[in-house]
Amino acid sequence: MPALSLAPRALYEEVAELMRQRIFAREMEPGSWIDELRIAKALGISRTPLREALKVLAAEGLVTMKVRRGAYVTEVSEKDLRDVYHLLAVLESDAARVVATLANASQITQILALQKELEEAVDHRDRFFEINEAFHRLLLQIADNRWRDQMVADLRKVMKLNRHHSLLKEGRLEQSLTEHRDIVQALSSRQPELAAQKMSTHFMNGLQAAQ
Repeated sequence: MPALSLAPRALYEEVAELMRQRIFAREMEPGSWIDELRIAKALGISRTPLREALKVLAAEGLVTMKVRRGAYVTEVSEKDLRDVYHLLAVLESDAARVVATLANASQITQILALQKELEEAVDHRDRFFEINEAFHRLLLQIADNRWRDQMVADLRKVMKLNRHHSLLKEGRLEQSLTEHRDIVQALSSRQPELAAQKMSTHFMNGLQAAQ
C-alpha cells in the first residue's frame, strides 16, 4: 500500500477511517490484537499518526487499549449489545417524537419517499441496509440535535461490531419493514408518543434478532 502524503492532522484521521472500515468489514476481527509495527509499515507511516488514529477509534469504542498489551479490536459482549440497543432506542425514540411534532410537509414527503425505496429494496439486502441507515439518519437530521446525532453515530459504530447483524436473521428483514411502516404511519399522522413507542419497539426487536 503506498504511503499516505497528507498533512499530519489529516493523516491520522485518514488512518482512523481506513482502520474503521477494515474493522466493519471484519478484516480486523473483534478481539484481535492490532500489530502497530506491521500496520505502520504497510501504510508507509510512522507509529505516531497510527497511535493518534487508535486513540480516535478507542474514543468511539471500536478499539480497546490494554495496559502493557497494546490495542485490540473491541469485542462486544451481550451486555454491551443490550446497553447499545437500549440507548439507541431511547435516543431515536425521542427523535421520532420530535419529528412527529415538528416536521414540515416537505420533510414528511422525504420520509415517505425513503419508505417507498425501502419497500422496493426488500429483495436486495445490501440496498435495504443502505436505505435503512439513510431512513434513520433522515429522522435524526430532521429532529436536529447535534449532540444526539453524535451519540447515535458512536453507538451505531459499536453496534456494527456485533458478529450477527440483526437484519440477517431469517424473517427479520420483513419484520423490520413492517415496523418501519408503523413508524412512518405514526409520523405522518402526527402522533408523537405513538411514533416514539413504535421506534422503541423497532430497536427492541432488533436486539432480540441480534443476540
